[in-house]
Amino acid sequence: MEPVSALLARASDQVTLSPGDGKSGSSFATLRIDGEGYFLKRLSRSSDWIMRVTGDHVHRGFRAWQRGVLDAVPGCIDHTVVAMQLDGEGDDAVLSVLMRDVGTLLVPEGDAVVPAAQHDNFVGHLAAMCAEFWGWRDEVGDMATMAERMRFFAPDNIAPELRAAAVPGPIDAADRGWRLLESRSPALWRIADAVHHAPSLLSAPLESTPVTFLHGDWKMGNLGSHVDGRTILLDWCYPGSGPACWDLCWYIALNRARLPESKETTVARFRAALETRGLDTAPWFDAQLDLCMVAIMVTFGWEKALGDDGELRWWERRVADAIRRQGLQL
Repeated sequence: MEPVSALLARASDQVTLSPGDGKSGSSFATLRIDGEGYFLKRLSRSSDWIMRVTGDHVHRGFRAWQRGVLDAVPGCIDHTVVAMQLDGEGDDAVLSVLMRDVGTLLVPEGDAVVPAAQHDNFVGHLAAMCAEFWGWRDEVGDMATMAERMRFFAPDNIAPELRAAAVPGPIDAADRGWRLLESRSPALWRIADAVHHAPSLLSAPLESTPVTFLHGDWKMGNLGSHVDGRTILLDWCYPGSGPACWDLCWYIALNRARLPESKETTVARFRAALETRGLDTAPWFDAQLDLCMVAIMVTFGWEKALGDDGELRWWERRVADAIRRQGLQL
């Protein structure tokens, strides 16, 4: 495949964009090459706060692509990436990611519930990818760890971003949300604070459960569907080895307003999809799910503090039950 620079030399009709869901600080553009539509994303650690708070010093998505990990995803998932090119060194090294333009096929922005069939595909295809990479451990190097994932929005981790001249919206929201969580749900706040300071409280017990390859950001803003039913999955920025239930819990936590069924039914759907693909979930699923439910609130408790009371209390109860069942000292 030609490098991005060579492909861009033939480009026309380039238009710079500011997508509503593009919250990272990266730059985006649409363009045409040989009559076909493409989407270009450029980012560097110096310009992209997400790279900084996730501890990415090496452009993890690029490394995964270089090693063929993206091309090994099952056929039911389209990663859309055509080429990547990294130019420069250090924090100013710029990664250019050229993708096929699938904008019209993505889940529309907003809070509308997605069709049940589309949701079913998303959950089933997540299970398919987990099964395809079952047992995958980081052979690429410097991929995201579970400890880093739980600390993405930890107060001390986002503190440097709060000193920016223009504080990114999600960082400001996380700062407000953590402070609000302390009063709205002292129990969740204490748990999050404890794990932020000692991630091994959860990462250690999770290590006794199976692992797979994690995309890391199964939210509606990164998802879409081809007319043939294949799932479009964008933004491979947080790749790494970890528990399958992490991506599931991320999906139900960040997409809660858009799910056409309950969280519990979605979990059961995912588990059944794993079983259909030949994985025996009985020995490990319940424990891994409990641990990931706690871990996802360590990461996103701030987001729930900014939302409605019913949702916050659901997570409060679910986390308390998980901690009791697993005998966690948090």
